[in-house]
Amino acid sequence: MSKNLVIVESPAKAKTIEKYLGKDFTVRSSYGHIRDLPKGDKAIDIENDFTPVYEVSSDKKEVIKELNKEVKDAEYIWLATDDDREGEAISWHLYETLKLNNDNTKRIVFREITKSAILKAIDSPRTIDIDLVNAQQARRILDRLVGYELSPVLWKKIKRGLSAGRVQSVAVRLVVEREREVEAFTPESSFKVVAEFDLDQGKVLKAELPKKFKTEEEARVFLEACLKGEYQIADLQKKPGKRTPAAPFTTSTLQQEASRKLGYSVSQTMILAQKLYESGKITYMRTDSVNISEEAKAAAADVISSTYGEEYVETRHFKTKSKSAQEAHEAIRPTNFSIPSVNDVDDNREARLYELIWKRAIASQMSNARLEKTIAKISVSTAEEQFTASGEVIVFDGFLKVYIESKDEDDADNDGDSSMLPPLSVGQSLALSQMDAIQRFTRPAARYTEASLVKKLEEMGIGRPSTYAPTISTIQKRDYVVKEARDGKERKYRHLRLKDGAIKDTDQTEIVGNEKNKLFPTNIGMVVNDFLVKYFPDIVDYSFTAQVEEQFDEIANGGKEWNSMIKNFYGSFHETVETTTEKADRSEIGGSRVLGTDPVSGKEVTVRLGKFGPIAQIGTTPEEGDEEAEKPKYASLRKGQYLESITLEDALELFKLPRTVGEFEDKVVVAAIGRFGPYIRHDGKFVSIGKELAPETITLDEAIALILAKREADAKKFIKAFDEDPEIQILNGRWGPYISYKKKNYKIPKETEASELTFEETMKLIEEGMKAPAKKKGAAAKKTTAAEKKTTATKAKTTTKKTTTKKATTAKKTTATKRKTVAKK
Repeated sequence: MSKNLVIVESPAKAKTIEKYLGKDFTVRSSYGHIRDLPKGDKAIDIENDFTPVYEVSSDKKEVIKELNKEVKDAEYIWLATDDDREGEAISWHLYETLKLNNDNTKRIVFREITKSAILKAIDSPRTIDIDLVNAQQARRILDRLVGYELSPVLWKKIKRGLSAGRVQSVAVRLVVEREREVEAFTPESSFKVVAEFDLDQGKVLKAELPKKFKTEEEARVFLEACLKGEYQIADLQKKPGKRTPAAPFTTSTLQQEASRKLGYSVSQTMILAQKLYESGKITYMRTDSVNISEEAKAAAADVISSTYGEEYVETRHFKTKSKSAQEAHEAIRPTNFSIPSVNDVDDNREARLYELIWKRAIASQMSNARLEKTIAKISVSTAEEQFTASGEVIVFDGFLKVYIESKDEDDADNDGDSSMLPPLSVGQSLALSQMDAIQRFTRPAARYTEASLVKKLEEMGIGRPSTYAPTISTIQKRDYVVKEARDGKERKYRHLRLKDGAIKDTDQTEIVGNEKNKLFPTNIGMVVNDFLVKYFPDIVDYSFTAQVEEQFDEIANGGKEWNSMIKNFYGSFHETVETTTEKADRSEIGGSRVLGTDPVSGKEVTVRLGKFGPIAQIGTTPEEGDEEAEKPKYASLRKGQYLESITLEDALELFKLPRTVGEFEDKVVVAAIGRFGPYIRHDGKFVSIGKELAPETITLDEAIALILAKREADAKKFIKAFDEDPEIQILNGRWGPYISYKKKNYKIPKETEASELTFEETMKLIEEGMKAPAKKKGAAAKKTTAAEKKTTATKAKTTTKKTTTKKATTAKKTTATKRKTVAKK
């Protein structure tokens, strides 16, 4: 047995580190947190200074048992979890649970998994930083108190199953307020004037009038003045300029840029970055620092010089604007700048993210781009206003040779592109080709994307690098916010064109408001937000939440006691919970609105939150026992409709569906909207209606065409069925033929001709498929690689089996306790 036991939190990290340490070291994984606050109201001893009561997770008991064996045989134990509060807390929990002692326990930290970094950490161990542990404990305890005390209030006053979180609730509030800002926005129009001038050799000069006209009449008057005007270059200015590269990535800027350039979600980016870190390819991915070590700068300079030339080298030291940033840490960068791309990864998305990180880090140490900007002023003999034409020439590309930063709402890497003006001279006459005055409208603030929401949270000092991804994921899992695309709406605009000595005006249309991967609040998200804003203003107050983060930082720096911080918060919070539970009237909560009267039945039309989501209702619920009373009609609100803004007309439209379209083959054809969108129902079968048709207006002929097309597609899919058991079907799938039986699919061997299978042969394949073990997916599958079998995976397999056999016993022992907890809850 090795005399040194190194414990990390990840099997992949263990695998990488073990390559760099000799035979005297054994590396094992704790597989993340080994203990946590248990469920229920006994996790925190509020009366005893908020003391947490931790317990080892049931799925980690075997892991702890195996680690204990290793600890007994080891001379030294090295705790090598991540270098942040979360990692420090994991080390502390390991220290406490394994009953380690200071004499032979060493805490080591590193922010990149390279041989030099690991050996340097071994040479400079320290003890566990209890201030960092306490900061993490304070966050965990405070969030548990908020969640466990607020959630029952939401159940009683709004709907069962709801929950609230401290940072998550603030994120939801941002999305809700932005949506209301967009909905309330009234666009103002103005007329933008652009002109095109013909030059020699077929070249065209485009220019714009800096002034915008408020009305069509003003724009027309200007165009009329230009009818007989003469145009010439009144002034030419050339100005030198420069562009400076962006700082290397922090957690939030990586999430933003990966979203813009690669289309990755925030959580997806962090999963991929974690893999790159654990395989030793990049530095630690949770950081708010833009600093790069002197050693790394020198390495980057060498690569830039040898690849692009000495003139492209310009080493820089970046400084963050964030007060809470830990400058001692580094930004996210490659561990080896000489590797611009990686191929030894399981997922191409990892390779693309690595390349993005490499480009950003390399560009940060490159020369500025030098530009020359030309501005031409064009006079009109019959008007005071002057047109402006501008162009930009890149004199020296510098860092632009490698990387261009994207901006929100931009699509690709073309944000740095600029046009070059043709040769011009002062006094030069110009021939007008055409002049356009186009009606344009002001736009509301953009709805948040995942990345722009992270940016906003960071700007406000809410959350820290480790919290952004889980926050964004949680508010979507709770169905308070949805990420989706929504179609735009058609809008008319006016277009005036001066051409060939005449002005022609036309009405034109454009599609506005197209949204892609934007965050929208749900009705339940809005209702919960409004409830919290009214009754728990501190919880969703932006400055208060930022102050709480600052207090966590103070605890981490040893400047504040975590118990007193929790105590100061909890007193007034708990009092508000009790007051709200007692006094808040449920009838005033929930977004219920009376819209008016149904003109057909004369009954009241209302909207409210129902058991399965927002609904419209015609009529009132009859009193209990009144069986003769007519029951109300219900209809679900559609995507994008809000309880607070839906009109009576919109609500009445909902009751027009389901709609009988007609009959086909002596069976009724019905159009409706379901969970997955509009559909046609005929003979017990469902056919989706595409975007080009609407369930309210689809004709019988259009519906029949969809039904027949679906039948044809199904016929191509169908290969064979059996009289012995009609539930068994052999079908054609995306990856070839397969067996479908009782809502499960079974493989057909490639060498087997699917159409010739007998019933007995098919049943045998089904039985074999039932016996085959389920395939592991994602991270679970990677625990079984050959290298890990030599280290941690063999024991992990044993752990899984033993844990499984003990589940029933453990469950029996804890049944009584759980029942008590549920009852109290």
